[in-house]
Amino acid sequence: MRFRHGLVIGKFYPPHAGHHHLIDTAAGACERVTVVVAASTVETIPLALRTAWLREAHPQPHVEIVPVMDDAPIDYGSDEIWSMHVAAFREGLALGRGLGVQPPPVDAVFSSEAYGPELARRMSAAHVPVDPPRERFPVSGTAVRRDPVGCWEWLSPPVRAYLARRVVVLGAESSGTTTLARALAAHYAARGGVWAATRWVPEYGRTYCEEKLAPARREDPSLWIGDLTWRSEEFTLIAERHLALEESAARSGSPLLVCDTDALATCLWHERYLGTWPSRVEALHERAPHHLWILTDIDGVPFEQDGWRDGEKIRSRMARRFREELERRDLPHIVVSGPHDERMAAAVRAVDDLLAEGWSFGDPLTPA
Repeated sequence: MRFRHGLVIGKFYPPHAGHHHLIDTAAGACERVTVVVAASTVETIPLALRTAWLREAHPQPHVEIVPVMDDAPIDYGSDEIWSMHVAAFREGLALGRGLGVQPPPVDAVFSSEAYGPELARRMSAAHVPVDPPRERFPVSGTAVRRDPVGCWEWLSPPVRAYLARRVVVLGAESSGTTTLARALAAHYAARGGVWAATRWVPEYGRTYCEEKLAPARREDPSLWIGDLTWRSEEFTLIAERHLALEESAARSGSPLLVCDTDALATCLWHERYLGTWPSRVEALHERAPHHLWILTDIDGVPFEQDGWRDGEKIRSRMARRFREELERRDLPHIVVSGPHDERMAAAVRAVDDLLAEGWSFGDPLTPA
């Protein structure tokens, strides 16, 4: 049967493959579908994010994603509480077409939940059950919140990017950051399963510097990175592009993403070359969802000039500044030193501890 207007209600906390199947089923059976994202204030994934994730996954023009705050308690036996929920859903329907517009009639409610038939009755609509036993997609929001790693295959790219634990490896020049970042990602990828997709994000600033220096060296082969003129907006660009690379990698990767440097490091290099602290780059650092920093010590690591580096003379000063900023900001971090094997062992212990902490979500409202 073809319906004119279908309704899908859910917390989508967070969205998963079962939710997408539900919405796609409604979209295939209706001329128009309204998806009400009904969140409560006790939940910790922002409503705006959930709405954006669903809009990305369901861009069809006849599917409308509408956010609604619904803090009414859950009691399926209470007519009064049912009325409160239905009023919130109808408000969402109205907002979907703009303030003051009469909500269009709903003639089908699509649901995988036990409350679906009653909701449909109260909306004066037909109920269309969609895989209530969850046989096609054996996943639920509760299962995802309990064990994101175990449910990783059922999550869409933006949800994966949001949940991925991001570890930053940073340090002064020629202190082994790239070697450690690459090895750390390979270590977890070797575990197989969901971890096989573990990736590392190369330092975009290095790429930018090479591209900036190469044409100048064609004119004067003796030039090095410190001879170039730098502008503040270049550092902002470097930080923005590195974050974009992170986001892309996190969307297609495992629950762990290893990042070779970050915007905080870019702030320090801005300070080194321009003598000031860049507020715009710092804002990018504050926005980035990083969870652990691994600082590579320079002790015992000989400086290697590969033709692109700033120079050994400032390495100790930069190493000190990295440590000072991590400590001043009270960022969760460790310092690794010694031979590579010792650094790897320390880094793996720290990452394992981070992953063992798991994920924390505010409990949604549940039936009394």
